[in-house]
Amino acid sequence: MTSKEIRDLAPAEITTRLRETRDALLQLRLRKHTGQVEKTHTIRALRKDVARLETILTEIKSKKTAA
Repeated sequence: MTSKEIRDLAPAEITTRLRETRDALLQLRLRKHTGQVEKTHTIRALRKDVARLETILTEIKSKKTAA
């Protein structure tokens, strides 16, 4: 998910996507420990998605409080 796509979402949708991405990351980490993951690069991609979502959500909240 690109930052441009995230910025088009409402804050509630961003929060929902963040929760879903964190759940997916947790499941993927658990499967990695049991040796069931073939594509380990998806863990890194999900971590980056979480960081993007949190960053943009923080930006939106700070703009709201500044106004």
